[in-house]
Amino acid sequence: MRALTFAEYGPTSVLEVADVPEPHAGPGRIRVAVRASGVTPADCSLRSGRLRDVAPLPLPHVLGVDAAGVVDEVGAGVTGIRPGDAVFGVVDIAELGGANAEYAVLAAWEPKPDALSWEQAGGAAANVETATRVLDRLKVGPGMTLLIEGAAGGVGTVAIQLAVARGATVIGTAGARNHEFVAELGATPTTYGAGLGERVTALAPDGVDVVLDCAGSGSLPDLVEVAGSPDRVVTVADLNAAKYGVHMSRSAGPGADPQALEGLAAASALAQQGRFTVPVAAAFTIENAAAAHQLSETGHARGKIVLTL
Repeated sequence: MRALTFAEYGPTSVLEVADVPEPHAGPGRIRVAVRASGVTPADCSLRSGRLRDVAPLPLPHVLGVDAAGVVDEVGAGVTGIRPGDAVFGVVDIAELGGANAEYAVLAAWEPKPDALSWEQAGGAAANVETATRVLDRLKVGPGMTLLIEGAAGGVGTVAIQLAVARGATVIGTAGARNHEFVAELGATPTTYGAGLGERVTALAPDGVDVVLDCAGSGSLPDLVEVAGSPDRVVTVADLNAAKYGVHMSRSAGPGADPQALEGLAAASALAQQGRFTVPVAAAFTIENAAAAHQLSETGHARGKIVLTL
């Protein structure tokens, strides 16, 4: 089968669509013929070697952790699903890949909501798991105010909607061109950078309860000041988190948080109710995956980047 791989760490030029053996669904797993699959900043970091000390990989490696497609194999012990069903989900996240391919074995899944296109569903699951994991850690609930740094990206756009569904008030930082976009998702937009504390105080005179950093842009000292304490800030993007006493949440590897795969069902239900969507920044064919990685590395993609097959 065709799959997006890299055999050495490096720039986007190391990416290759290679012919690799098909995976098969073991017990408790399903295999899907992939229609769309997500690209994340973590994929770019894995490919570049930025995470080689934290998450060393056997090479060559197939990228991608989330996908949507049509079930074509059902493993032993799996009930309630059959070949031909449309689903979205994630691979075994501990393997850090396997979804950017013609066939992918999913470890967690939900029926694809009719409200989501293949591209939206293909880019949903990893960001839903990430956002749910962090919102759970921060105990986001009714009456709370959450600040999201980097609200217009893949995780930020999902976190806004899931936090609003929990009854929280959300303030989201984004570039000026994305303010209307962030507001449409349910957050009050503001600009990131110098003076953030004053802008947040003007929007939330009683302060914010917790902060989620999706940007990894070096703003953690300012975010800790806004929150009032480092234990009220969680980042999913800043590898220097420990320097500031901030927790970096990851779903696999040393110090990983418990995975929040139950978030897939919650997001699916919200999508069916018209209360959740997945903004797609751009869709690329798998053969044009280098352009997808290049867009991700700009840090300015509006929503999720996906590959189509």
